[in-house]
Amino acid sequence: MKKLLIHISLLTAALLFSLSCSKEFLNRVPYDSYPTDASLNTANDLRTALNGMYSGLKSVNLFGRTIPILGDLLGGNIYISTKNSGRYIPYNTLTYTVADGDASGLWIDAYSVILRANNIINANVPSSPDVDNIKGQAKAVRALMYFILVTHFAQPYVVNPSGQGVPLVLQYDLFLKPARDKISDVYNQILKDLTDGYNTMNALNSNSSYMNKWAARALQAKVYLYMGDYNNAGIAAQDVVSNSGYKMVTNAAYLGYWANPNPRNDKLETLFEVSFDQVYNLATNSLAFFYDQTGYGDALCTPELYALYTPTDVRRQLIIKGSPVRGANALVVNKYPNKPSNNDDDTKVIRFTDVILILAEANARTGNDAAALSWLNMVATDRDPSFAGYTDTGAALINDILTERRKELAFEGDYYYTNFYRLNLDITNRSNAFPASARQFLASNPRRILPIPQGEMDNNPNIQQNPGY
Repeated sequence: MKKLLIHISLLTAALLFSLSCSKEFLNRVPYDSYPTDASLNTANDLRTALNGMYSGLKSVNLFGRTIPILGDLLGGNIYISTKNSGRYIPYNTLTYTVADGDASGLWIDAYSVILRANNIINANVPSSPDVDNIKGQAKAVRALMYFILVTHFAQPYVVNPSGQGVPLVLQYDLFLKPARDKISDVYNQILKDLTDGYNTMNALNSNSSYMNKWAARALQAKVYLYMGDYNNAGIAAQDVVSNSGYKMVTNAAYLGYWANPNPRNDKLETLFEVSFDQVYNLATNSLAFFYDQTGYGDALCTPELYALYTPTDVRRQLIIKGSPVRGANALVVNKYPNKPSNNDDDTKVIRFTDVILILAEANARTGNDAAALSWLNMVATDRDPSFAGYTDTGAALINDILTERRKELAFEGDYYYTNFYRLNLDITNRSNAFPASARQFLASNPRRILPIPQGEMDNNPNIQQNPGY
């Protein structure tokens, strides 16, 4: 009999976890056959397991490629060229189904990372500052994965907090066939994990490829933003801005920041990223290769996004006009300039400038337009020195903040989910670069969220499909 798809992912993760986390894996007890405390007994065991957990985030189905692609493709920052390798076509045309491999891969690999995090969190290792820091990182990563799952597979929180979210699996159970927990319950677990992580993690762990307390606090600000809890979003974002010691990358360093392929330990801009290097990279499956015109080069910047940047905006320099493969008018994304044959570019997950823009929106939504303008213009006038700054108030100011988010976080997977999904807003002109049938993406379209994979539906009688699939 087939197993539940989540079980398959958990078992697969357990096997990969045991293979990847020790050179002596042949002598280790399988994690899917014995309780966690038979496998993870010391702080050193937890450190090894932690690296295995982080390696799971590198999957092509997660931050290796799919997550940053979907957020920009669904929103309309990028489109798939007519000359393509066949990847993500259903998302270009808005025709994905329950059989879609990208949605299934995201679901499976996210739960695989959750299993690895659960193994660490539930390990019976005596508390110490080191152990608490490690477990805090695991909780923050588990929160990140549940945030990805609930935003990709469930309705926005603001639409129906009591609606069907995703299964919360916090303990390993081979025979579990979980139902979908309420959206509000998933968000509450995310906030709890992030609070625990914030309270137990170090202010900096080695470099930006490891979670730390300020990355957890920044992610918490974003989670509150998605919940429409703008007061708490502002409190969390202000805490990061005022107390973390992180700084926004400035205009002069902006291009060099994106050209750097390595994680950072200087508290400049990157609070957390998924790191690749010459030893571990996805090569032709990487995000950089998907944009690179000597690679697949499938995804191009839409003209509508390009038109938002003035010639003096430094961010425009990360888009190259003209491709030998796709013509003189093709707009090539160059935010990931390091070729897979060298160090792959890291995937930014949480940036300091994102936190500043969250703070701007939180202030605007709670009636403090003056503070909102101050934070917004800190970003806008730095990126474009010829711009005198925004002066709008009210609803127009919020639109300005969303526009600036679009320009700043383009090609990082943020646009669709932060600007449209969480607010339940229609996309009335996705881009003229898309087929005519896919230029509108209304809030009423069932494909605004992904389908629960068919394998999960076939093997778990307790789970329900999203409407419209």
